[in-house]
Amino acid sequence: GMALAPEGVVIPFADGHTRRLPVLTGGPFRYGVYADSYLTEAKKHAKVPVKQAVIAVSAMSLLYPEGGLPGYSRDAFLADLVSEGEKDIRRCLDAGAHCVQVDFTEGRLSLKLDPSGGVLKQFVALNNLVLERFTERERARIGVHTCPGGDHDSTHSADVDYAGFLPAFFGLKAGNFYVELAGEKDRARVLKLVAEHLGKGRRAFVGVTDPISKRVETPEEVRDQVLAAAAALGPERLGTTDDCGFSPFADDTSTPQETAFAKIKARLEGTSLASAKLGV
Repeated sequence: GMALAPEGVVIPFADGHTRRLPVLTGGPFRYGVYADSYLTEAKKHAKVPVKQAVIAVSAMSLLYPEGGLPGYSRDAFLADLVSEGEKDIRRCLDAGAHCVQVDFTEGRLSLKLDPSGGVLKQFVALNNLVLERFTERERARIGVHTCPGGDHDSTHSADVDYAGFLPAFFGLKAGNFYVELAGEKDRARVLKLVAEHLGKGRRAFVGVTDPISKRVETPEEVRDQVLAAAAALGPERLGTTDDCGFSPFADDTSTPQETAFAKIKARLEGTSLASAKLGV
């Protein structure tokens, strides 16, 4: 069976709090829970198509100890990891997910840990080993998400420039890209980068609500953000999303449910105002 110890990689947030990953103490590596179990539960309550989030294998790769493991090489671990990552996504698609979002929060963070971009390159290559196991048609239902990590109203990599990150991010072999944008200081510059690197036949879902801010956006503010994004990207390559999860770790209660729902409502109303204006 799989064994974990608590003393893994530490992720520092801007407000001083940290999250610590566990570390693997033996193989073979297997997921204990697959994301389709959450999807099946959500689908019982949902009246609309459901997007299911899964963790990126690049995040899970951090569980392997630096010093290696006797009888379980890093290569053997990575082979198991890629198979498990594929299985996690495939089970969600098979269980009727409208689409699957691979959370790649560690992407931007990796440039803080290694500004040369070497770790980021490895992360993208590893995630692509999973994505390459799906057909073009399946990948149209698979997306990847980036944000500077929202937890307890703080972030871990908001100070990392998107310009150094987005070109590599769009090297991921997915059909959809969920991009944190509402919380960015210079949205126009980010939209320009997205337009430049997104590529044909793929969609960018831009963040129009900021889960970390206590203030609820108005539908008109959302509409204006969508129109700006449509001008940069063209409506056919565009969707909207929230910048990040409202409670990415189950113990994060900093945003009350009513605030989260109000922000989502503003996103939906603002997006539909923009659609009407664009005639799409």
